[in-house]
Amino acid sequence: MLTIQEVRELLSTLTIPHMEKDLIACGILKDVRIVGRQLEIELVFGYPSAGYHAVLESEINRLFREKNLADHVTVQINYQIKPHVGQSSLNPLPGIKNVIAVSSGKGGVGKSTTAVNLALALHVEGANVGLLDADVYGPSQPQMLGHHGRPVSHDGKTLEPVRRYGLSTMSVGYLIEEDTPMIWRGPMVTQAFQQLLSDTNWGELDYLVVDLPPGTGDIQLTLVQHIPVAGAIIITTPQDIALLDARKGLRMFQRVSVPVLGIIENMSTHICSQCSHEEPIFGSGGGERMAEETQVPLLGTLPLDLKIRLQTDSGTPPVAAEPEGKIGLMYRDIARRAAANLCYGTMIDSGSSMPDIREVDD
Repeated sequence: MLTIQEVRELLSTLTIPHMEKDLIACGILKDVRIVGRQLEIELVFGYPSAGYHAVLESEINRLFREKNLADHVTVQINYQIKPHVGQSSLNPLPGIKNVIAVSSGKGGVGKSTTAVNLALALHVEGANVGLLDADVYGPSQPQMLGHHGRPVSHDGKTLEPVRRYGLSTMSVGYLIEEDTPMIWRGPMVTQAFQQLLSDTNWGELDYLVVDLPPGTGDIQLTLVQHIPVAGAIIITTPQDIALLDARKGLRMFQRVSVPVLGIIENMSTHICSQCSHEEPIFGSGGGERMAEETQVPLLGTLPLDLKIRLQTDSGTPPVAAEPEGKIGLMYRDIARRAAANLCYGTMIDSGSSMPDIREVDD
């Protein structure tokens, strides 16, 4: 007869790629029910992972089938997203569990493109997600999301977020004409940012992704001083000058006790649209070196691919256009890794505890 110890030993041979630990050590085993040769397993992730569930269920069934330890295996997989706050002195925002800042030290590294696709990826994986375009001087999310209409206000005081591809979004770009320059000094910019955040009816969100402007200026300072940021993601390219500025952004978050969830190396290789040849035109290995030097995880690398530019410029980013496509799956894998890193502190450390396991005789 199948035993509890055999179940645990077999499950410990499976590595969860987004947490890089085995299933038992990750602490996601919630319950095991044994009835003769019938086995029921319940797993609960701390982050959205819908795209991985079928793979994991298949691997678990394969393990027990190969060992001939159970006639039937039922695997139930859920996820429960909890709130996290990086700065302990700040209270969580009403209705928003986690604020994730997407930052870059300089412009031109594909930060906004990455931010919108990460937000979409978290949504596709099963989370309620909002996207705030905090780049007041150069708002680009309306173009990337294919929406240029003004948001609705039901009370004349607050704004309803613009819904696009399942996301709740807000940007100053929704409020001005496309070619209107924002000729504002720093205090006006930070006030506009705070109003976009606080005067929007976000509803209940698991994650609010904030697309920050480049650098470490007024908006970044306002964000880390007044907003409970759960974690930050740093976008860079392999180029040395981009890495130099990315390090500055990373250090800024570390100094104010905001966890850096990881680094994303964008434009890692150029993929020819004619022959699919890959070439590292901006250098290679920069993100990996930065991750090793700063002891911050490398969440993944993304190619310089014409399809990313075409789909995003047309208002249908790759994750919205082709969530099961090659590029869409890249973004989704990175999003799962970032969300997993966010829940490490509260979930992984308790992974060795025993789940509620019941053994029931026939």
